[in-house]
Amino acid sequence: MRHVIALDVGGTGMKAALVGAGGELLHQARRATGRDRGPDAVVDGILDFAAELRAYGIEHFGAPALAAGVAVPGIVDEERGIAAYSANLGWRDLPLRGLLTDRLGGVPVALGHDVRTGGLAEGRIGAGKGADRFLFVPLGTGIAGAIGIAGRVESGAHGFAGEIGHIVVRPGGTPCPCGQRGCLERYASAAAVSEAWASVTGNPEADAADCAAAVEADDPKAREVWQYAVDALADGLLTALTLLDPRTLIIGGGLAEAGDTLFTPLREAVRRRVTFQKLPTIVPAALGDTAGCLGAGLLAWDLLDTTDRTEVTP
Repeated sequence: MRHVIALDVGGTGMKAALVGAGGELLHQARRATGRDRGPDAVVDGILDFAAELRAYGIEHFGAPALAAGVAVPGIVDEERGIAAYSANLGWRDLPLRGLLTDRLGGVPVALGHDVRTGGLAEGRIGAGKGADRFLFVPLGTGIAGAIGIAGRVESGAHGFAGEIGHIVVRPGGTPCPCGQRGCLERYASAAAVSEAWASVTGNPEADAADCAAAVEADDPKAREVWQYAVDALADGLLTALTLLDPRTLIIGGGLAEAGDTLFTPLREAVRRRVTFQKLPTIVPAALGDTAGCLGAGLLAWDLLDTTDRTEVTP
């Protein structure tokens, strides 16, 4: 059976799948990234995991994978296949595509940025399916973005497209590790909300989910923290939609798990800020933590002749 390997490498764990020509998940697996053992061990773990997936495909489906797609965090040179930098995983200028190609018997390998790869899946087969222009914004430890145009995701001239989390929304505000002050992710990420709510409650274990629960219970302090984050997010999104004019705005990540507690005030906050801009449809992401792996599978199939396969669907 024809299939490809899909790998989504995160800071703590890796998700993988063998994906059939119709998008069916033929096999799924997970394992720890192993970053506590150092960057070389992480790379070895990725290569070993990919080789095991290849062997599984040969044993169970009678043939090796035709291609592989890999999503990784950090700065990614997708054209050259180089994982340029990852603070969490400790690598710099890693020729990951070449290493994987060698390990997988010479098959073509696509290397993608984790958020852009997840955005590709959300845009093509998830919440943005059918939209010719979309913006995918996951709200997690930080905030990134994926700019979708006609079925593909724009990486930019230098691989930095979509870094919405570093739009300055509060000039002169909280310092950001990027070197600026007042960046969006310092106010509206899940980490920022967790930090703010922990400070208000005096409980260092309190997090964004606890804050959302308190909002739902009509706690006035929680509502203040939450609305502050929503307003900052709306300011950042207004800049993004002014520049990009997306038809669909897809919000994912941990903060989006709050559902209507986030989306009801966010839609209203964005609506209030719009003047001449067209208001996009604002929807929650549909694929959850499988988006990166599904997107990696799409990248792999995109390397192959599209006339030889059916359209990939979830």
